[in-house]
Amino acid sequence: MNIDWAALGSVFGVSLVVTVALVGLFTLGIVGLSKQPEPAAQGGSGSSLLLARAGAYVCFALCAAAVAYGIYLIVA
Repeated sequence: MNIDWAALGSVFGVSLVVTVALVGLFTLGIVGLSKQPEPAAQGGSGSSLLLARAGAYVCFALCAAAVAYGIYLIVA
């Protein structure tokens, strides 16, 4: 039996990078959803809350797209 160590290392490296990126995106989404509105007395306008929520939804959509692409690669 002959093991191609270079290919194994390449798969490990790509898997590690994609996993860290996916967890990072999901974490950014959670942080964006957990943002609380600032009171108007402190100068809060509400637009930063909308921007944070929109960014969170984009992060979650990118996570879902990456998972769907992974499933597509496995099934196809």
